[in-house]
Amino acid sequence: MRKSLRFSPVFCLIGCIAGSVTFAGAAPKPGKRVSTSSVWQLPEQFMAGAHTACDKAAPAGFAECVIDQMAKAGASADAVSFTRELYKQSSGEVGIMTGFQAVGPVDFAWITYPMRANTNYGLLLVNGKPPIVNVENLALLDRKTMQQTPQFKDLKFQFPQVDVWPGDRDGKTWPNSQPSPNGDVQFTVGYPLINGCHACAHAGSAIFTWNFSAQGKFLGTTFVGMTPPPLQQ
Repeated sequence: MRKSLRFSPVFCLIGCIAGSVTFAGAAPKPGKRVSTSSVWQLPEQFMAGAHTACDKAAPAGFAECVIDQMAKAGASADAVSFTRELYKQSSGEVGIMTGFQAVGPVDFAWITYPMRANTNYGLLLVNGKPPIVNVENLALLDRKTMQQTPQFKDLKFQFPQVDVWPGDRDGKTWPNSQPSPNGDVQFTVGYPLINGCHACAHAGSAIFTWNFSAQGKFLGTTFVGMTPPPLQQ
């Protein structure tokens, strides 16, 4: 059974009164719903083989060459198609769906980014409006509300460069989902608070909800609260 993030009831209370950030963007062209047919587990030697096939390609064409190698390595047409669509929307990153969970009206997709140096895993909310929402897009987080809280201001005294960083998703811990009082759907996601660099001190976690209407339309994010920094750094 997959684990879920669980937080104390105080977060629910804070979430009801916190502000939110909304996002309006051009939705990609409509297509069929994403499902488990787009999931593909990378063979252990996939990237080694991709480098053999693609290292002589022009730098601008390397990523597309890697995507071309997916079908040759056994990926389904749906898996390749999803990677191509994500590539168009993610500023040229190669992301492969390695996990899927249907929740409705919006579903979860775990993504592996084999060409990244750090944080090789990510999480998308798919099949809503827009069809792909990247949970690691920090620009969509309600950081302004977080930064105005006394808790965050106090944290800045101890960690002057602290900020929200993308989560180190492991593909095993699925976010909680729950209906809001008005029938909308909320997904609770945690993010590390780090003091300035990937290897710097961790200062706890920031919790946000990703909010969707009952029809799956993305409504924005809401800051919920923070967990304290670890006792030992």
